[in-house]
Amino acid sequence: MKFYLNGSWKSGQELMEVLNPYDGSVIDTVPRASTTDVEEALCGAVQGAEQMASLTGYERFEILRRVSNLMRKRMDDLATTLSSEEGKTIGEARFEVDRAVQTIELSGEEAKRLGGELLPLEGGKDVKNKLGFTLRVPCGVVAAIAPFNFPLNLVCHKVGPALAAGNSVILKPASDTPLVSLKLVEILLDAGLPPLGISCLTGSGAVVGEAICSDPRVRKITFTGSQEVGEQICRVAGLKKVTMELGSNCPLIALPDANPEQVAQAALSSGYANAGQVCISAQRLIVADTIHDDVMSALLPKVESLVVGNQLHAKTDMGPMVRECDAARVKSWVDEAAKEGAQILCGGDRDGTMMQATILDDAKTGMKVCREELFGPALAVLRVKDIDEAIKLANDTKYGLHASVFTQDIDRAMRFSREVDSGNIHINWGPLWRTDGMPYGGMKQSGIGREGPKYAIEEMTEMKAVVIHSR
Repeated sequence: MKFYLNGSWKSGQELMEVLNPYDGSVIDTVPRASTTDVEEALCGAVQGAEQMASLTGYERFEILRRVSNLMRKRMDDLATTLSSEEGKTIGEARFEVDRAVQTIELSGEEAKRLGGELLPLEGGKDVKNKLGFTLRVPCGVVAAIAPFNFPLNLVCHKVGPALAAGNSVILKPASDTPLVSLKLVEILLDAGLPPLGISCLTGSGAVVGEAICSDPRVRKITFTGSQEVGEQICRVAGLKKVTMELGSNCPLIALPDANPEQVAQAALSSGYANAGQVCISAQRLIVADTIHDDVMSALLPKVESLVVGNQLHAKTDMGPMVRECDAARVKSWVDEAAKEGAQILCGGDRDGTMMQATILDDAKTGMKVCREELFGPALAVLRVKDIDEAIKLANDTKYGLHASVFTQDIDRAMRFSREVDSGNIHINWGPLWRTDGMPYGGMKQSGIGREGPKYAIEEMTEMKAVVIHSR
């Protein structure tokens, strides 16, 4: 496929192969963008921002409504493309496309609701005959840098709100999964988006991403990815608005009154979706001593029964990891934990990009699998005595994105909600749960800002205060 910048589809002098992670076959090629391409995209985006700002909220809503309708019509193609390049199962891919449609719909609805507030100026001493109100105006050019693991829905969480707010967008998809983003650009243009409203550059993040983020013509950056890359973007960004959705090490806590079967089902769903390559995957299963054995008895057969294989086959439960080096890293962390005393109850091996679904029992807090972001299909199990110890372990990480607890005690649930340092708290389900309209983001090193169309639009607009002085 070609990439799209400054109002036209173009080829590059150098191409990158897009591979199917299951068998390494070449799906397609895309151009490798240069800094010259970035400059051309930025010039077009500046003009595009003016065009987008001139549209009414209702006109932007109409465009995004047409986008969602076209996405539905092209769902099979989008899902197959997504599954082929990312490695998630075809069922997971269809679910992601459906969510992406909802994200675009929500963004379009919010385009009609942009507004300000009346300011209580006369609350100030000796202030009379003043009328004040706020306006929300677009930032201008938004840089959207997306990850590989949700290459359509997370792109829509950036592009949809940015366009709804009246900005132009320069999109940098992940190098492993650019094809579904390029197909989204086709849909945006077919739906009537002004041609300069979007650019999509494929290529190296170190080259393309840094050139985009350091340019003063970009007024807003929205990024999802690793903590290390996020920190580098913030260093080069300068005085820009930034949203950073970074890493995590999410805990799932089961207190003594939890239902072991419900805990096991949530751990299965939260720990192994997309081969564990989800920011809000359950990575630590923290279980009360009194129900540990019951939870393991319920969980182990569920994990062992997962069908791992070709992601395009309908009966596959878990596909490959996106890169073999990532599978090798997960395998090495699992081996390291086993050497340090953890017990591998199931899994633990890999074949190329295929990492087995793994349970590490009797894990300890100092192990890498309990401290860093694994981003793979392994669950570390730790034991605790009570809620005090559970909360301490939940907070024993530099991250704070999602956390969950199973309990029937409302007092314990509320205490957990107040005391655990996490952007989202789940009671009686796993951490891997998100509906696309909710505020989504983390605390501590898990990031800055919130996604979800309503909340993202606030971050993609600037506030003006207007005061009318009358006699």
